[in-house]
Amino acid sequence: MIHGVVKEEYSRFIRLYPDYGKTKSIDKLRETEFSRLDAQGHVYLDYTGGSLYGESQIRGHARFLLDSVLGNPHSINPASALATELIERCRLRVLDFLNASPEEYVPVFTANATHALKLVGEGYPFCKGDIFLLTYDNHNSVNGIREFDRVRGAVTKYIPVIPPEIRVPEKVMDRYLEEGESARNKLFAYPAQSNFSGVQHPLEWIDRAHERGWDVLIDAAAFVATNRLDLGRWHPDYVAISFYKIFGYPTGVGVLIARREALEKLHRPWFAGGTITGASVKADQFTLAPGAEGFEDGTLNYACMPAVERGIDFIESIGIDKIHTRVMCLTGWLLERLLGIQHGNGRSLIRLYGPMGTEGRGGTIAFNVYDRNGAVINHDVVEERAKRWNISLRTGCFCNPGAREMALGLTKDDLSECFNPPGSRLTNNEFMLCIDDKESGAVRVSLGVASNFNDVHSFLGFIEEFRET
Repeated sequence: MIHGVVKEEYSRFIRLYPDYGKTKSIDKLRETEFSRLDAQGHVYLDYTGGSLYGESQIRGHARFLLDSVLGNPHSINPASALATELIERCRLRVLDFLNASPEEYVPVFTANATHALKLVGEGYPFCKGDIFLLTYDNHNSVNGIREFDRVRGAVTKYIPVIPPEIRVPEKVMDRYLEEGESARNKLFAYPAQSNFSGVQHPLEWIDRAHERGWDVLIDAAAFVATNRLDLGRWHPDYVAISFYKIFGYPTGVGVLIARREALEKLHRPWFAGGTITGASVKADQFTLAPGAEGFEDGTLNYACMPAVERGIDFIESIGIDKIHTRVMCLTGWLLERLLGIQHGNGRSLIRLYGPMGTEGRGGTIAFNVYDRNGAVINHDVVEERAKRWNISLRTGCFCNPGAREMALGLTKDDLSECFNPPGSRLTNNEFMLCIDDKESGAVRVSLGVASNFNDVHSFLGFIEEFRET
């Protein structure tokens, strides 16, 4: 319920963002599926870290487990056959959710998006003279692929992003894509939506890269929770997703969506249980299973596959476009209000990293808080105070060091000194102390399926506490 001064503010919000009224059915959902939030007075603003599950998802899945007899799918007994049937049904449901043709795409179930990205990195046929191209704005799970290509003599190239919006200029992108004509294998990787700043990098890059001979890997983990990814329109070679980012439960299940010919291009450096059709110790030989099974190591999390299907049903019952509309209305209002807060002396309270408006961005907002003298307030202090308000947000670099370094102006010299000698191990605290004269992280809030106006209002009230007269 909205009363008093908050009601007046809500009225102004609705005048500016009338489309929010089209999402009122989600308010009812908040009362039924996510009642625990208001019952606990909890303001959840970490949807990029992980979405929330609806109560009906858990109750429905619990009933299914209590009523079913499931077994390891690597057999033909009744329990195993049921698990196998549910896994294959889930594959088709995932493809349908992404409008991906089963003739074109294969879903490979993984532990999470990181595992999916590793499958591409370790299996991609890098060799001397090949190129791994990626933007500065990437999750560490994408950055880590460079260690595979370097071992095999390939070259890693980074495309810079430009502050303050943390975007790649189109001319710069084209210049990088035109390089490496002589390379036999070229892999280009970028996030559909930045987990740091919320920037949405153009999906049009997929076609432009293909025209120049690149294979394209999309990290869609932060994008798909509040945006429609149509693989009938866009045709990347590899897409990595974690399901908990979309509908909260189950954790521990992700997927690599690969074009069939792109999956054939990957060469596994090992084999495991479940990935082969035959293996011999004496003959010292093995035969990899075709398609997805050749990449699904060991036993899948078969008891949770029906929960994936149920989660997709849950999101589609709400409507991904409706979720997108709601999140972008709230994001626009939050950005406007944050950017308008000033100290008594006229200095801005926050510095934003990423787009200042809603065009070309998602519901993830990164920023730092500053005092009236222009000194940054350590992000750890902000998070600690947020805890007292029962607000869940996130601070740090969010496993995206490239975007963090560009946003905060950290130089190569600043950072290289921290890794001397090369290959040395250091704790996170030691790393932070190494660059203690610079702000080493940011504050991130992110909106999602259960977010409402009161969440944003409460967060703004919390941020106003840092304002000095």
